[in-house]
Amino acid sequence: MRKEKKKVYIYTRVSTTLQIDGYSLEAQKAKMKAYADFNDYEIVGEYEDAGKSGKSIEGRVAFTQMMQDIKSGKDCVSFVLVYKLSRFARNAADVLSTLQVMQDFGVNLICVEDGIDSSKDAGKLMISILSAVAEIERENIRAQSMEGRLQKAREGKWNGGFAPYGYQLVDGELQINEEEAYAIRVIFDKYVNTTMGANSIARYLDNQGIKKIPRQNGKNPLFSASLITRILKNPIYNGKIAYGRRRTEKKHGTRNEYQLVEQDDYLVADGIHEAIISNEVWEAAQIKVASQAKKYEYLHKPRGTTTHLLSGLIKCPICGVGLLGNKSVKYKKDGSKYKDFFYYGCKHRKKVRGHKCTFNKQIRKEILDGAVAEVITKLVSNPKFARLMQEKINMKVDTSNIDNEIENYENELRKSNLLKSKILEDLDNLDVEDKYYSRIKEDFENRLYKAYDKIEVIERSLIDLKAKRRNIEAEKLTGDNIYKILIYFDKLYDLMNDEERRKLMEVLIEEIEIYQDKQPNGQWLKSITFKLPIIEEDTLIGLENGTHVECVVLIEKKV
Repeated sequence: MRKEKKKVYIYTRVSTTLQIDGYSLEAQKAKMKAYADFNDYEIVGEYEDAGKSGKSIEGRVAFTQMMQDIKSGKDCVSFVLVYKLSRFARNAADVLSTLQVMQDFGVNLICVEDGIDSSKDAGKLMISILSAVAEIERENIRAQSMEGRLQKAREGKWNGGFAPYGYQLVDGELQINEEEAYAIRVIFDKYVNTTMGANSIARYLDNQGIKKIPRQNGKNPLFSASLITRILKNPIYNGKIAYGRRRTEKKHGTRNEYQLVEQDDYLVADGIHEAIISNEVWEAAQIKVASQAKKYEYLHKPRGTTTHLLSGLIKCPICGVGLLGNKSVKYKKDGSKYKDFFYYGCKHRKKVRGHKCTFNKQIRKEILDGAVAEVITKLVSNPKFARLMQEKINMKVDTSNIDNEIENYENELRKSNLLKSKILEDLDNLDVEDKYYSRIKEDFENRLYKAYDKIEVIERSLIDLKAKRRNIEAEKLTGDNIYKILIYFDKLYDLMNDEERRKLMEVLIEEIEIYQDKQPNGQWLKSITFKLPIIEEDTLIGLENGTHVECVVLIEKKV
């Protein structure tokens, strides 16, 4: 009687970096088919993952399908044949957990080239050892690859992948694509020479008919605000090569999940490609980026949304968190809507993230808004206050310390650039016939890398300092405007819409304190702390209702 053949699956995988003789898909298949013929196995299924990393089993469609077929008992197979264990997986945990699942369904693994059969006594032990070795090998390959890319970046060369928008790859080198570079120049020009931010520039480009040319890594014809922000921060446009701006990091608490994380510290070297943006424009853009890092552009407010002027500025008298605006809808007895009522209340009055506050009162929006406006109106109506505001306008701000720091850093930068140029010149003049050529060249290169590191640190410090000076000057200008607005506050306030009033309150007021309970005179307002030094000493201001004073509010200056 003829013995029934054992049924097997064969699995092949090759990564994009291993398309070499002996590891190609066809070479793997040929070896395994020869092995199956020799052992009289019947191949009932072939599964192939081309261009897939062995880092993990996730994302391998054919591998996943094979495991599903094993679990379903579709072909009643006895073995899975792989060329080498590293083709199966390079992650030791994946290898062992997957093998355990296979064996639970009566299927074993045979690694043809390694001579391993997991059905044998020593097979699983060898798989455990070799899978750990394969994982170490994968990490070594990755480290070597990373070091090669780092070296390439240090030499100012493009590290591969799609060319950034505005450039094209010619023989592996970046060259300006003038058709695309036009938009890049417009973006930097508008950002540096106007008050536009990324959102405003995106709208401007769209309105001007400046579209993004579709290419293989992006079909959307519109410039999004996020893309514009990335363009403004990318040193490639200033003729630099940056390496390590984003790093793939493992997600905490997961085995094989990774994410891209922006890095604060990364290599920036002079590129061999031509810059689209000049040093002056690039530096001005980075200063503005740094100075606006925490500012957000206001876009579109949903229709029907009510602006709460003091949301976040009023502090809870118990837990100290900013009170938020909310709405209550009142209905008539017949069920029809009567009116919307708006309040300020503590967000922790309901348990949020483990916090619960006992201040459960909700104070009518118009009461607090009106009280604060009345305090400011009374303050600015004081002749002494108006005279003080006039004196503060156009007062010179002292930036001498920052200017001295900037000058010192600029001197250091000039010296470092001279040193870098000297090292490069010495490198070019080395005698290749010198028996110590390799050692001398390595020493010069190490000095060069240190020089680049120092230049990068100085350039970043300069950008931070200039951004700081820009902020001081901008705050001074903003202060002048606020002082002018305060002088005419009582006239302007009535002409402003709610959003303008909200913006004014944000730049004017640090915080507002209220009482835990409504006072006998009906008032909630306790004190206002202003951001600007609008008064020289604590001042008492009365809130009036009709002809009598209901409460006294302490107006404080920010220390």
